[in-house]
Amino acid sequence: MFILLDRVLFGTKVIEKSLDASLLRNEAISQNIANVDTPGYNRKSVSFEEELRNAITRNSSFVGKRTHPKHIKIGANTIDDVSINIIEDKNSLDMRLDGNNVDIENEMALLAENYIKYQVLIQRLTDSFNKMKSVIKEGR
Repeated sequence: MFILLDRVLFGTKVIEKSLDASLLRNEAISQNIANVDTPGYNRKSVSFEEELRNAITRNSSFVGKRTHPKHIKIGANTIDDVSINIIEDKNSLDMRLDGNNVDIENEMALLAENYIKYQVLIQRLTDSFNKMKSVIKEGR
């Protein structure tokens, strides 16, 4: 029971972090759309999935215990260590004469894609909570 509950909780943390990234991505895309006609504006994007993938693949079974916050971490990263970064695209080949590199059609497609991902994440989070409730009920 505890292993299953631990797995559900880890999955829930990954989903929650992914939802945070999705919300931040939505804000970045919205800023891009709002500034489509602003001269010199550089589009923004969010970096998260690659860092999450790297953290999961680097994750090992050996983890050192830290007894002080300044000690160096040994072993697996936690989901809390994966950062969500906003990246400003200054080196785009699609730069217009006014220095703006926002392509409204691309941003609208990214917004739709992000919305679908967000809806899937919400559904998975709901499923995780339902699993957690059933595990807790079985443990009684």
